[in-house]
Amino acid sequence: MIFAAGLGTRLKPITDTMPKALVPVCGEPLLYHVICKLRSAGYDDIVVNVHHFADKIRQYLGEHDFGVRISISDETDLLRETGGAIRHARNLLCEAGHFLVHNVDIASNLDLEWFRSMMRPDALATLLVSERKTQRYLLFNDDMHLVGWTNIATGEVRSPYPDLDPADCRRYAFAGIHNISSGIFRVFEEHACPERFSIIDFYLRVCKEYPVYGAVQDNLTIIDVGKLENLAEAEHIYKKTSIFAL
Repeated sequence: MIFAAGLGTRLKPITDTMPKALVPVCGEPLLYHVICKLRSAGYDDIVVNVHHFADKIRQYLGEHDFGVRISISDETDLLRETGGAIRHARNLLCEAGHFLVHNVDIASNLDLEWFRSMMRPDALATLLVSERKTQRYLLFNDDMHLVGWTNIATGEVRSPYPDLDPADCRRYAFAGIHNISSGIFRVFEEHACPERFSIIDFYLRVCKEYPVYGAVQDNLTIIDVGKLENLAEAEHIYKKTSIFAL
């Protein structure tokens, strides 16, 4: 599943006239690059959620043959955030066993086949994380089992473990890519999840009961292309990895 429904506010004024998913890098939209990366790793059934300028994304996908099946999860009525978007796409995802979620505005040298192999049998989800410097970190134990979250600027800690000390944890930044068991839809129901919610908030709520793991790729290069100042760096990654040629 490719998250492509966002408003792209950090890419204004470009996104005043187009969705973030169609912002060009190396002469091709961000959506193009992610689809090509997924296809090269063997993914042949892709779901794209849409909201902002949804018709333009539909038109783009209708005019291009990527050689894979592409379905649309329509969120034009409501932008459901990350967790709600997955829940809303249940009928398109629930038979997959497990599925990958990839933000459209993430450019990286991630080895998707390696990442798929990191999905443990008991995992509700496996999150790609990195040592990127930020203020907000996910916290893991020595087995890379998610145990909490912290904001180092404010000292805030969120965890289902009341006595958790962040100093005892491994600290990583979430990279916007995760593998998820289709069993998550049952857990959504168990927790009466609403139409709109954050998937990270959900992971933090259930990680004590259902294992959520982190995975770190050596020498990972990853860029958040949702910022204007990062577009040039993303172009460098795409040229270096050479995944953007059909």
